[in-house]
Amino acid sequence: MTGRAQLPRAVRVRFWEVVRAGHAVRPASGMVGVSHETGRRWFRQAGGVIGNAPRPLSNRFLSLVEREAISRGIAAGDSFARIAAGLGRPACTVSREVGRNGGRRGYRAVAAERAARARARRPKVARLASDPVLRGWVQAGLERGWSPEQVAATLETTFPDRPEMRVSHETIYQSIYVQGRGALRRELAACLRTGRALRRPRRASGAPVSGAGRIPGMVSISERPAEAADRAVPGHWEGDLILGRGNRSAIGTLVERSTRYCLLLHLPDGHDAARVRDRMIETIRSLPTHLWRSLTWDQGKEMARHAEISLATDLAIYFCDPHSPWQRGSNENTNGLLRQYFPKGTDLSAHSAEDLARVAVLLNGRPRKTLGWITPAEALQRVLSGKPPIATTT
Repeated sequence: MTGRAQLPRAVRVRFWEVVRAGHAVRPASGMVGVSHETGRRWFRQAGGVIGNAPRPLSNRFLSLVEREAISRGIAAGDSFARIAAGLGRPACTVSREVGRNGGRRGYRAVAAERAARARARRPKVARLASDPVLRGWVQAGLERGWSPEQVAATLETTFPDRPEMRVSHETIYQSIYVQGRGALRRELAACLRTGRALRRPRRASGAPVSGAGRIPGMVSISERPAEAADRAVPGHWEGDLILGRGNRSAIGTLVERSTRYCLLLHLPDGHDAARVRDRMIETIRSLPTHLWRSLTWDQGKEMARHAEISLATDLAIYFCDPHSPWQRGSNENTNGLLRQYFPKGTDLSAHSAEDLARVAVLLNGRPRKTLGWITPAEALQRVLSGKPPIATTT
């Protein structure tokens, strides 16, 4: 019984080129002429890890077209040197190719191509599968909610003199996602920020979120001091709400721009402007006044009483342009991290103030690449000690 005919490698290569360009699996499948199910199967086999997808072969490898030319040359009785000259290859390349695939009498181009593909796979034991100590450290980091990149960086700083305790973040992703690489437990995917069973390629930004109407007395972000934009001076914050099921519950989030330190506002009874005002004032007063220079928020109606917040705390409040979440980049990134603990479509009012405090501790204890792999808590402590958030080297 014959198996399923294998599509040319070039088709797979083109499929992944389209996916890398930002297209979803279904349109990518259609663009290269394969079924949606075939595209899904290829995506699952790679675990959604684009780095595992096939790329065009290097010119140093013989192609199927070249192997067919070798087969024709052998049938015509040409020497290896003559065949090689026609291909623009060294004679030893053709001699080695024929010798490892049945010799002159048994050489077949398709069989040689199939054997070359099998050799190229070179299956080997994954590093995390063969090293239980390293695997234990990686699993412990993931279970704490750290990203693979944070785990990899922490291993490097924890074991500076032990190269055997190093692993790249891509290797960690592959060990979770890729079929046949199951060095790490599959359920650890739930510990990742996205919680997905497959990685998904980056895509262009989607449609902007809907606005909430103009708020009286707003001061535009364009008037915010330059020191806030370059993150040079601590004390400039970004804020927003993450919303629960049906937008009926919410948690307020505040992120300091230079240290990425996060504070959470407990709003169990609603998120109207009065309740947000009261919780905001209470939270602002929990830290020294010199750590509060400005706050940037979107144009949500929950900030309709911003003037009262400013009057009570002497805090300047600025508002982003409509549909411009990137103007609060640190806060948007933090809100994405928080969804690991407070999933979309759930009732956020069910979480106690203690729950929010615990999550804030976890988030502020994550090492951050942008902070030189120290944590936001460590960066804030440096600021409170009169030092810059990130240590500088001279």
